[in-house]
Amino acid sequence: MTNLGHESWFKDPALKRVFSLLDADGGEGRVVGGAVRNSLMGLPVSDIDVATTLTPEQVIERAATAAIKAVPTGVAHGTVTLVIDGRPFEVTTLRADIETDGRRAKVAFNSNWQTDAERRDLTINALYVDSKGDVIDLVGGLADIEKRNIRFIGDAATRVSEDYLRVLRFFRFFAYYGSGRPDADGLRACASARAKLKTLSAERVWSEMRKLLGAVDPGRALLWMRQVGVLTEILPETEKWGIDTIPALISTEAALGWKPDPLLRLAAIIPPDADRLENMATRLKLANAEASYFKAWAKAPVVNDELSSASFARLLYRNGADGIKTRLKLALATARGKAEGDMQEMARSARLGKLLALAEDWKKPQFPINGSDVMDAGVPVGKQVGETLSAVENFWVDENFVPDRAALLARLGELTK
Repeated sequence: MTNLGHESWFKDPALKRVFSLLDADGGEGRVVGGAVRNSLMGLPVSDIDVATTLTPEQVIERAATAAIKAVPTGVAHGTVTLVIDGRPFEVTTLRADIETDGRRAKVAFNSNWQTDAERRDLTINALYVDSKGDVIDLVGGLADIEKRNIRFIGDAATRVSEDYLRVLRFFRFFAYYGSGRPDADGLRACASARAKLKTLSAERVWSEMRKLLGAVDPGRALLWMRQVGVLTEILPETEKWGIDTIPALISTEAALGWKPDPLLRLAAIIPPDADRLENMATRLKLANAEASYFKAWAKAPVVNDELSSASFARLLYRNGADGIKTRLKLALATARGKAEGDMQEMARSARLGKLLALAEDWKKPQFPINGSDVMDAGVPVGKQVGETLSAVENFWVDENFVPDRAALLARLGELTK
């Protein structure tokens, strides 16, 4: 019997209180899901979810008696959050699906652990740990964890038809925890159901895709998504663009210490076309900041890696740094991917790296004059004020931001004579 009683998270006194609460008077609670999976894989554990034979009302009642805060976060689906010493524990009643439509399920509470396990998606997510620390495997998850095999519970097509988001979850979990080739039955089920992804909300699709792109190395998952048509289904922008930049980007991130960035990874597999990116942002309902990221990237000029520092500073001032940094990171990754044995690409990588460092540290200079100064110089209110101010600003930028306010006012005087 595999036992996780030695794990630090399991020894937490707060969790012990949860077990005491749930296991009394014929009830039972077991930790389930990510905490169990990650412990068995030697990965960090964050959230601890608990399944129980008790109904939500019973959990709330017992919590009140024990002076434990209970938050009814999802009572309709059986979930109550217990807060102990500031730590949340999601406690969910054992369930069976009684009706599904590919997007949501109606559930019935029960006390059958086998039924609860079989309604879950993947074998590695359906392992339980009881109050003694013993791991309880009802679906073959332990063997799959040992092989790092991502497999649907039971019939793959049936599991996918219950919630089509499981197509993306299959690939997301493969990106984080899988190795080798994805499970063949899972691949077939995902390929067959790919058109059904259109029936899901954009928010759910993007949330899942964003998580996938945040994996340390999502490259193999993206490759298989592309192979079975899932990637094109949710990101048609990738169809003629491809994912060839991903391996070099992942390698560059590791070498240079960049944190995994889902938006940069997405930029690596889609074209910098402003109209298409705007349509993508609308279709996926990206957050404003995310949409702005892609807009800035599309608008940013392609950077000549042989630019001088002064010329590059002018480029940053006129175009902003954000989009240019994305351009440079992708160009640097591409150059590094070609650099082995190619002296020209090695030199180009060095130049791009230098420009990226400048962009990362760049602070936009403050233009010393404004429209009031222009009107004080005798320019009447109207379009001419902006045109004159722009002319002075262009002079200042061309002079590498050196002229001070006095010099710029003198230049303004020359222009308004």
